[in-house]
Amino acid sequence: MAPLFIPCTSLPRVYSPLAQRRGPCLPGRQSRSIPFTRPSQPLGRLALAPPTQAASPDLVGSPPPDAVNGNGGEAHQRDHSHVQAEFCQGTLAVHGGERAGRPRVSDSLTTPIVQTATYTFRDTAELIAYQEGRFGSYEYGRYGNPTTRACEEKIRALEGAEDCLVSASGMNSATTMLLALVPAGGHIVTTTDCYRRTRQFIATLLPKMGIGATVIDPSDLGGLAAALDAHPVSLFFSESPTNPYLRCVDVPAIKALCAPRGAAVVIDSTIATPINQRALALGADLVLHSATKYLAGHNDVLAGALAGRGDLVAAVRAMHNVLGGVMDPHAAYLLLRGMKTLDLRVARANATAATLAARLEEHPRVARVHYPGLTSHPDHAIAAAQMDGFGGMVSFEVAGDLWATARFVDACRLPYIAPSMGGVESLIEQPTIVSYWDQGPEERARLGIRDSLVRFSCGVEAAEDIWADLAQALEAV
Repeated sequence: MAPLFIPCTSLPRVYSPLAQRRGPCLPGRQSRSIPFTRPSQPLGRLALAPPTQAASPDLVGSPPPDAVNGNGGEAHQRDHSHVQAEFCQGTLAVHGGERAGRPRVSDSLTTPIVQTATYTFRDTAELIAYQEGRFGSYEYGRYGNPTTRACEEKIRALEGAEDCLVSASGMNSATTMLLALVPAGGHIVTTTDCYRRTRQFIATLLPKMGIGATVIDPSDLGGLAAALDAHPVSLFFSESPTNPYLRCVDVPAIKALCAPRGAAVVIDSTIATPINQRALALGADLVLHSATKYLAGHNDVLAGALAGRGDLVAAVRAMHNVLGGVMDPHAAYLLLRGMKTLDLRVARANATAATLAARLEEHPRVARVHYPGLTSHPDHAIAAAQMDGFGGMVSFEVAGDLWATARFVDACRLPYIAPSMGGVESLIEQPTIVSYWDQGPEERARLGIRDSLVRFSCGVEAAEDIWADLAQALEAV
């Protein structure tokens, strides 16, 4: 049985407290059809009209086209109205109230959470139509979900991408991308300053598939050109800004070198966000996000996203469908909610970070500040050309050793000591201890991780409160 639709002109007298009012209709009431549930009994038996008035046939309209094509509406389901009349209590506990009366939810202001692992079809003909691309729907939760697709569409729009794929974490997005796009025996180019787990995957797991890597300084275009000459490079992959020293790569220059060799350019824009930087517009083929950070923005979601060229995203999606790493629909809802305030949060974090960086650079107990918005930063000119804002994270080196820096961190009262970044709460960490404690002093020095380094992620608290706290804590050094 097809869904029934009640015209808005008749609906108020059935449901609305406005039905007793006299005067003009509310805007839009005449022109919209409100989707209604499939009834489990004939329409005449439903309490759709006052008790003394039978439901009029003119209350029933035809479903709009989108109700059957899966693009914005629900697919038809089989008529299961007999369930409530024929089955036992145990069966009713499973099916009652759902298969015979599910409403459409397209008029919900917020995107609904479609918490399902699989999807149903009316009959074999509809399933075949789906398999042949003539019926828009979903098949199984690992291959797609309406809530997660809404996330993908929002990120696609923010980045100006052809397509987007979200996944369970930023690392899942990165590793699935590398496995999908780099062939066995292939080669990649990456940069020295990067997230440790990305470095670990490239250095320890890719070689098992015969994949080599050339690691260059973020500004070393000559090193990139040499690697392209010496190896069958499939892609260049770098953060920009990088973690934790906030180095910035020249995306247009990198694209100019990679494009003639057929090497894809992939930029991890987690720290920049699409508010501060549109890497695809600069020439990147793909942009990656740990959506856990700024996109979600509330330290309560794990998620990753990859956006860019449609053919490349499709290749990664095919690998993703095999490996899993699916984002949960409830997490997707939280990510959608977080992105609604992305612009506001990033603007606040940008302003606070710029203030802190300038003041820290002048403080006698701070040896060096790493922030691309400062003219002292080695990549300031690149950042100024590519970014609309310089980001909400500041890294700096305390004038002291490991333990003097730890005393400073412990003396801070406002930020939480925690890894991650991009949430509404300010976070502080000493990378030596949080991320590299197991490496030892010699290995940390080789990787460029200084014991006195502090990474500060600005939340949305008042900048003056954050500065006052940092200033008092520096007195402990």
